[in-house]
Amino acid sequence: MEKNAAPEPSLAPVAMFVYNRADNTRRTLEALLSNTLAPQTELYVFSDGGKDETSWAAVKEVRAVLHEVEAEVSRARTLNKMTIVERPENFYLERNIIEGIGQVLSEHETVVVLEDDIVTAPHFLEFMNEAFDRYRNEKRVMHVSGFTRLEAPRPSDFYFSPFMAGWGWGTWRDRWQQHFRHFHSRSEALEGLTPDMLRQIEYGGVFPCLKDLDRKPIPWDICWTIALRRAGGLCLYPTRTLVRNIGLASGTHYGHLPQWAERLLWRYEYDRIPYEGRLHVTKEEPLSDPAVETAMTTALTDWGIRYTWFGQWIRTAYKRLSK
Repeated sequence: MEKNAAPEPSLAPVAMFVYNRADNTRRTLEALLSNTLAPQTELYVFSDGGKDETSWAAVKEVRAVLHEVEAEVSRARTLNKMTIVERPENFYLERNIIEGIGQVLSEHETVVVLEDDIVTAPHFLEFMNEAFDRYRNEKRVMHVSGFTRLEAPRPSDFYFSPFMAGWGWGTWRDRWQQHFRHFHSRSEALEGLTPDMLRQIEYGGVFPCLKDLDRKPIPWDICWTIALRRAGGLCLYPTRTLVRNIGLASGTHYGHLPQWAERLLWRYEYDRIPYEGRLHVTKEEPLSDPAVETAMTTALTDWGIRYTWFGQWIRTAYKRLSK
């Protein structure tokens, strides 16, 4: 390296957040370890504690998986480093994620965030690190996603949108520290937002995410969504999804029907197999494309659920009976 040359940017560490799903955790880790850049990547795993005797039993099962993988990583050098943080009590998802991201960003300039049900494609880390490198000085780009709801041919392998997706994502220290706030009430979150901004956040009402402001605690992702909108920020997306959520049916915040009933009633439009090829991130002016936003509105309608004819009938009947 030349004497006055700028140092090469280091690879972003991964912060992974787990709770009580051992099988999903194992599958997420196996996919991550299969990434091309895994041997050069540092992994932090934040394991939340249990709420009661039953949940602690599941947490211990998850931690057994973590330590098994840690031993294998140490033996085979499949990661640069693996650090396990075991919460002594139940932090709940929001506190675990917010404090975990803060801890990683206190030591690193960037972070890749995974939850325990996000299976990544082999070139996911390449895409994320390339995006971090290309746009580190473009402060309007605040978020990088490995997941996309829009899969259609475009001039390049990526695009921009103010919409924020939280399935396999990352950010820079300066963006997170400057803009993220964990709101404690609806009024605090919406202070200063115009009616037009509220319509934009919910894409004209087809994506009613602001109702999450009535949950206690308020989810981290709606807080980050609002932060991006306040700052006029953009998210960088791949044109092909590089991750798959394998845990919707078993998540803490989801109460889905049995799988056979779901197949009878609906399908998730964005439940796709991750793209196995490599996508390249080049330097372009970060702009929001109206055509992309129109397509996003369609994709977000009904939370990405597309009903069968039978599901449409059941849904219509339910709405009429619930009035």
